[in-house]
Amino acid sequence: MQALIISGGHLEDGFAASYIENYDFGLTIAVDSGMSFFYRQGWVPDYIVGDFDSVKPEILQSFLGLKEDKPKVLQFQPEKDETDTEIAIRTAIGQGCGAIHILGATGSRLDHVLGNIHLLGMAMEQGVEVIMADPNNRIRMVREGLVLKKGGQYGKYVSLLPFTPQVTGLTLTGFKYPLDQYTLECYHSLGVSNEITGEQAEISFRDGVLLVIESKD
Repeated sequence: MQALIISGGHLEDGFAASYIENYDFGLTIAVDSGMSFFYRQGWVPDYIVGDFDSVKPEILQSFLGLKEDKPKVLQFQPEKDETDTEIAIRTAIGQGCGAIHILGATGSRLDHVLGNIHLLGMAMEQGVEVIMADPNNRIRMVREGLVLKKGGQYGKYVSLLPFTPQVTGLTLTGFKYPLDQYTLECYHSLGVSNEITGEQAEISFRDGVLLVIESKD
């Protein structure tokens, strides 16, 4: 089962609605002000999650006041160890979801963006793939190789950033800038802005964790 999480960062309705059309989501979760998107679309999420400090009260009440098909409510105090998005991801994992897509996880708060990227690793360690997407980026974290098809790529550029001190044995084929058994280390920008040149591009490596970012200008 795949889950959709709408978080409380920047979200363009047109992009989000178009993105959702491409997937069959068995579980939907609105995170705090992410409820606004569901409200505008006239949709009811399966869960609403958060401390509800940023959602408009009238939108929150519109969901709480439903007589039928009410969402499950997970409300927490603002003073807590986890972010609302982390709680949403853990909720989706607890419901047996094997893949999670998060929209609205980027925006002007860089601390939240970086924190959300770290959450990809939390899910990865439990065997669950999480994809963060916005109109310009698709972000994944992997500990195994990956094949990217040119026809399905998300934008022009593919950037590979090590999320462990080293990613060893990195081999890239089908890219403008290939590598062969390379050790990619932190604190360098070598993996930024590669491009797919073949029908598909293959990323393989021996050890480590890699952040894969596909980007549009």
